[in-house]
Amino acid sequence: MSKKAFIFDLDGVIVDTAKYHFLAWQKIAKSLNINFTHEDNELLKGVSRVRSLDIILGLGNVQATQEQKDQWLIQKNEDYLSYLVDMDESEVLPGVLKILKLLKEKNQGIALGSASKNARPILEKTGVLSYFDVIVDGNDVSNAKPDPEVFLKAAQLLNIDPKNSIVFEDSVAGIQAANIGEMVSVGIGEETILHEADYIFKDFTQIETSFIEQLIG
Repeated sequence: MSKKAFIFDLDGVIVDTAKYHFLAWQKIAKSLNINFTHEDNELLKGVSRVRSLDIILGLGNVQATQEQKDQWLIQKNEDYLSYLVDMDESEVLPGVLKILKLLKEKNQGIALGSASKNARPILEKTGVLSYFDVIVDGNDVSNAKPDPEVFLKAAQLLNIDPKNSIVFEDSVAGIQAANIGEMVSVGIGEETILHEADYIFKDFTQIETSFIEQLIG
């Protein structure tokens, strides 16, 4: 049995922290008299915190100094972290644990490849940190998705060829990053949005054991 690299995004794939990001960004937007909706929030999927702020400021046509931006970024993260305090195992999305356990049993390489700079505490709070052999997050990379840096680094740390890597992603930028890195891309979400992925599932409950075994080869 061959050993592959299975690389997971965090937000919207392992856990649904997107709702907390939304609330924190909405609070910043409201303070700037910007109407920030759930539809607008889709623009932030898979992009860095700095880029997310620029997108929000663009929505409101707000000009700001770097000092102001830095302050808002700090405030956003503090608000976001305050929402994470009560996170526990119940925050892990349905079907995820079954897949992680299967991959562990099959002795596959398991990595996290996320733009989040809070990945480790989130994985700890939700009780899944021990499943991951490698964690590459926003603290470890300089290029945001769709640049494949985060996934390529994860594969490198697992000592597995990118072409033997499988990425699970819920964002367009993440799927594009996997494809650019010549990895197998598995979209978690809506087919209309993630149509560039090699495979698409609504969520992990739809992923059969046989599909994972097929990927392992």
